[in-house]
Amino acid sequence: MNDAVERDNIPTLFFLNSTASHQDRLYPRVDLINMTLRIGRISYLNVVPYFHYLVDEGFDGEIVSGVPSELNTLLSQGRIDACPSSSFEYGLNADQYLLLPEHSISSIGPVHSVLLFSRGPISLLDGQDIAITGESATSINLLKILLLEFCGVNDARCQVPQGRVEEALAAGQSALLIGDRALTAAQNCPQDVQITDLGALWYHFTGLPFVFALWLLRRDAVSKHFDEIARFTPQLKSARQRAFADLPALAAHYAENSGFSPAGLENYWQGIDYDLSDVHLEGLRLFFTLCEKHQLLDTVPDFHFFSAEASRQSA
Repeated sequence: MNDAVERDNIPTLFFLNSTASHQDRLYPRVDLINMTLRIGRISYLNVVPYFHYLVDEGFDGEIVSGVPSELNTLLSQGRIDACPSSSFEYGLNADQYLLLPEHSISSIGPVHSVLLFSRGPISLLDGQDIAITGESATSINLLKILLLEFCGVNDARCQVPQGRVEEALAAGQSALLIGDRALTAAQNCPQDVQITDLGALWYHFTGLPFVFALWLLRRDAVSKHFDEIARFTPQLKSARQRAFADLPALAAHYAENSGFSPAGLENYWQGIDYDLSDVHLEGLRLFFTLCEKHQLLDTVPDFHFFSAEASRQSA
């Protein structure tokens, strides 16, 4: 069975049956979920401005939480209908998705939560293993592109360690961390460890924003949930605007349980770019082009956006 609970004003899907398999708990079966619009929520602080006020703005569907790689799986399998998903997932399966316009999780310079930790300069990473979490395909492939295309590092190996990445880092190995774990590791980093912000490094070499996540909508969800999606898009915009209208209050609300100060959270959210403009798409197109060049993608996808008016006319 499944139910919805309130956490920070956001309903989160969970299974009451503790004997269910790990896969069933992680990837809930569609036939166990009410046939309503299902939205994925990345379980990182960077999406708080999208989600904190979403229910207050009228959203009454299901919200499923997970790290980016988990949500990518749910989205690609049709077990959720939309979510802020790794931009690399769009590159892999663009024919399955439409983009929600105006929204992303991007950086124009430092992003502060996608960090490479190394003992020494990046040029020394050739031939070394880099511990990764496997939580985000976009960040992993961004690291590969930066190393191969711009840093002259051709033989670094990204591998998921048997233990936690933080343990590998403490043992002297280079590591890539993302999200809240990157923020925490940076606060407790030994002085001999060099921290490289991948958003800043991308901007240094390209002068363009980097789009870490896009709001992806499954194409087949449009016919099933058109009215809900048409209502959801302005709800999402209003929720984000409301969050940034009083960011200090939002930061104070989340600081107590996050391990970060209110000022630190406010600065973090202000450093993230949540827009999706033509220059963002230019940066994303360059990323996809380089992924194709280095055989990480088969092709460079076109960008196709959801439009309530266009969808209504074609229905």
